[in-house]
Amino acid sequence: MSTAEVEEILIGKNVNPTSNRILVYKAFAETNNAVSLGDLEEMLSTMDKSSIFRVINLFAEHDILHIIDDGTRSVKYELCHSPYECTHDDCHVHFHCEICDRTFCLEDIHVPEVALPEGFALHSVNYILKGKCPKCSAKRL
Repeated sequence: MSTAEVEEILIGKNVNPTSNRILVYKAFAETNNAVSLGDLEEMLSTMDKSSIFRVINLFAEHDILHIIDDGTRSVKYELCHSPYECTHDDCHVHFHCEICDRTFCLEDIHVPEVALPEGFALHSVNYILKGKCPKCSAKRL
């Protein structure tokens, strides 16, 4: 993903495209898994933890990131795949491997739509499946 593409997405979400924000966005774009703050620290060794955390919080406020609670007590994050507005179609299932502790985005499996009672407005959904990923399932334990 080019810097110009990232800048366009950030501007479209009303976020000023600074160099740190572009770096963080590109790091998310390069991974297929949901990642934690610690994962991002490893990926972005030139940035300190507090700078990464500030960018994550800003991205979450502007619907650039989804926050995923996979039950591990370590919040994970992933990019919203809708460049300008999050929709229910962007909500997909996540799978947490209880062996390797990674959380995978299963983008082809959408979260079932839930008919909420009148007056309720849905903002986000966490749909987590837990078990063994294919790599861990293939290992003899």
